[in-house]
Amino acid sequence: MSDDYGAGSIQVLEGLEAVRKRPGMYLGDPHDGSALHHCIWEVVDNSVDEHLAGHNDVVEVTLHPDRSLSVRDYGRGIPVDTHQEFGISAAEVIMTKLHAGGKFDNSSYKVSGGLHGVGVSAVNAVSEWMDVEIHRGGAIYKQRFEAGVRATDLVKTGSCDDTGTLITFKPDTTIFTNILEFDFDQIDSRLKETSFLNAGLKIIINDERSDEHHTVEHHYEGGISEFVKQINARRETLHEEPILIQGEKEIEKGPVTVELALQWSDAFSENIYCYTNIIRNKDGGTHLSGLRTALTSSINGYAKKKNLLKNDGLSGDDVREGLTAIVSVKHPDPSFSSQTKDKLVSSEVSGIVQTVVYEKLNEFFEENPGVGKQIVDKAVLASKAREAARKARDLTRRKGVLEGGGLPGKLADCQSRDPSECEIYLVEGDSAGGSAKTGRDRRTQAILPLRGKILNVERQMHNVAKVFQNQEIQTMIRAFGAGVGNNADDEGSFNTEKLRYSKLIIMTDADVDGAHIRTLMLTFLWRFMRPAIEGGHVYIAQPPLYQLSKGKVNRYAFSDEERDTIIEELRGENEGAKIGVQRYKGLGEMNPEQLWETTMNPETRTMLKVTVREAEETNRMFETLMGEDVPERRAFIERHAKEVTNLDI
Repeated sequence: MSDDYGAGSIQVLEGLEAVRKRPGMYLGDPHDGSALHHCIWEVVDNSVDEHLAGHNDVVEVTLHPDRSLSVRDYGRGIPVDTHQEFGISAAEVIMTKLHAGGKFDNSSYKVSGGLHGVGVSAVNAVSEWMDVEIHRGGAIYKQRFEAGVRATDLVKTGSCDDTGTLITFKPDTTIFTNILEFDFDQIDSRLKETSFLNAGLKIIINDERSDEHHTVEHHYEGGISEFVKQINARRETLHEEPILIQGEKEIEKGPVTVELALQWSDAFSENIYCYTNIIRNKDGGTHLSGLRTALTSSINGYAKKKNLLKNDGLSGDDVREGLTAIVSVKHPDPSFSSQTKDKLVSSEVSGIVQTVVYEKLNEFFEENPGVGKQIVDKAVLASKAREAARKARDLTRRKGVLEGGGLPGKLADCQSRDPSECEIYLVEGDSAGGSAKTGRDRRTQAILPLRGKILNVERQMHNVAKVFQNQEIQTMIRAFGAGVGNNADDEGSFNTEKLRYSKLIIMTDADVDGAHIRTLMLTFLWRFMRPAIEGGHVYIAQPPLYQLSKGKVNRYAFSDEERDTIIEELRGENEGAKIGVQRYKGLGEMNPEQLWETTMNPETRTMLKVTVREAEETNRMFETLMGEDVPERRAFIERHAKEVTNLDI
């Protein structure tokens, strides 16, 4: 290797070139759709900031047929006068300079979501083109940028009697690769949240990508209380109206305001959504830690004061079971862990939230003792169930150790001990398991045959101990070696760092029973090993649906469309032979060589990676499809029946 590393090897990326080279640092993954949609949030957040400043009540988002998207607000309009330092318009500075904006000194904006000043300029950098139209001072101004670079000057094009900004951009397909289309449902879900968090703000979404234009409008005067009620709409709540808590504390740079809406239901999981200056912090942060501490302290204090406890106290998990909460903080100068603002790290917020929640919640309990008792009673039941579950889980571990090595006997383990290259196939049935064991790569592929359908854990969330007594679930827990449970604070909970395999691959038959087993396994993983899904470790194998043979030629099809295409190709190659078509329904119908060739060979196989876009949507989906509410499940099936593309009866 030549040693030519010197001063000439050092690159300095100027301006927006850095964003184009490393978009993931500013906007998220450019390949899985997250950065593509984050571009929308960055532009919309600027319009919302105008609302927070008291200058804008409407935001319009429009999806165009050419894959571009527009955001229109009726705020003050971006300034168009010349910036003294750069000698160009303030609008061009905002669009082309990183860390440029009017949100740093708290004079133009008291609070702001778009704080780092890279938002809209970063979007400009990753756009094939961006058009900016500004309505300000009775005039209309327009300017175009291409790949973040000025393509035209800012010019006055007409007059107007309103104010505001219209930004239209088309994402650059050389940067965004796998997912190029904006997802209407994802946009609708995110902007509905934004409207809830800004009581009175109207957000209109127009989808013009088909002949039938689709428009949705979000406008909620009830704010976050209405938000919580909608999330819990299908659940039995312990108290009819959400508990609304508001408070404010002054810091050096201005006031920090805290607003919360809390409501407990009969659910078995917690749903807490955290926001700072209307920006969703999906990884929580200091406001979440402050809320958790206050809840545990306040509810334990009230329970002891009213003699409602017979043991030492309730854990944080106990008091938060069934809780849906929105915590919204407005801060004049917040700090986040990254530009995507997934986690709030401003240290003073924890104490502020803790103080406000503790004081206000205690007041509420004193004024509403009936509600307080219901919440404590639920937490006590949760504590008892959790203790029973812990004993059952510990018994599973001890059983594994007593049997020797801790690994289940039916597991055909791989030779490698490097988790990064190891994968485990969770295979339906002993027959398919036998073929998989014979056909696999023994060095890196482990096989765990599972007999029959595992327990539907969604219907056993009230009796978690029963879940850990299920034989097949015990087998999976011991094979994975990473614990079980979604509570990161619990030593025995699932920990991806202890996972013995980097890929957990569900491989079931291509029929109704196989689909059901796959769904049952996903339900278990979501409820008890969620970090495995969130960490990208769970996959679904894709065995072929058909084998097509003509003479000595064998081809495999993974869909009806592919089957028809292959049939046409084979007909053209040898017109004399009649083509053989075999429909696979069970993995056991394939011999080991076929199973390896079609489904297990890393060089040729196709697998689906299980990902989560929105935790609440996922929770609701499992509740609907796997829970006890039959009418709701029937309504879901009827509502989505027309979307089915592969119905196997």
